[in-house]
Amino acid sequence: MKDILKDCVLCPRECHADRTSGKRGYCKTTDELVVARAALHMWEEPCISGEEGSGTVFFSGCALGCVYCQNSNISKGLAGKVIKIERLADIFLELQYKGANNINLVTPSHYVPHIIEALSISRKRGLILPVVYNCGGYEKAETLKLLEGYVDIYLPDFKYMSAEPAMKYSNCKDYFEVAAAAIEEMVRQVKETSFDERGIMRKGVIVRHLVLPGYLEDSKRIIRYLHETYGDRIFISIMNQYTPIGNNPAYPELNRKISEEEYEELVDYAIGIGVKNGFIQEGDTASESFIPEFDGEGV
Repeated sequence: MKDILKDCVLCPRECHADRTSGKRGYCKTTDELVVARAALHMWEEPCISGEEGSGTVFFSGCALGCVYCQNSNISKGLAGKVIKIERLADIFLELQYKGANNINLVTPSHYVPHIIEALSISRKRGLILPVVYNCGGYEKAETLKLLEGYVDIYLPDFKYMSAEPAMKYSNCKDYFEVAAAAIEEMVRQVKETSFDERGIMRKGVIVRHLVLPGYLEDSKRIIRYLHETYGDRIFISIMNQYTPIGNNPAYPELNRKISEEEYEELVDYAIGIGVKNGFIQEGDTASESFIPEFDGEGV
């Protein structure tokens, strides 16, 4: 399957890089597998983290490249360690041994062939945990089809409805169209939602939306679209944790957090249109303390 990387079109950028020859794609990676952290993570939605934690594997590189990325030292700076596919399989099993509720693959899109092989190996060796595909939403439906039978829970972002912020902040004016098709494929694959006796999700789709400063109306349109399209077949996670990373003079509008009033207005809007399956954030989640250290733990 790694032959795909000779002319890589795994993501919607379709940059056609020959990653097997050492060339880097739009995602900034070659065919080498680079992981920055593998550890129990407590800051996901309650049905993902639970009390024990989510077995989170942070991959380096990213095909989206948002200007406000909280994980930019791994998505753009490529902090991380080069490992073999067999080591990734071992990491999955180690996280299971530590008591993780699931295997949570963060920014995995450009490593889909590696991940499929690693999951095949680890399942033969005893991996039984559900697998979470935690991504930015800018995914090719054709690539997601390769993951059918490997992924149990999809956890995508849905960042933008309008082309203007999508282009300005993530260089992808087609974000809405691509993400909408991707989520449709995710819902098709999962088919149903299920939880264990502790309330930990075993199968399902949770769509996250991060509220950006100044784009409240865009956020409302996204919530309405998701609810009208999927109803109770998905969960919607409305996130207030946008965190300004330093002072960016190129995007002054992003140099502030979301106000409590803005966030409450969006939550009230979601409730008003009938959203029942949802998650909201309380307290000061817009804090750099919620950004993990990418120090190679567990790799």
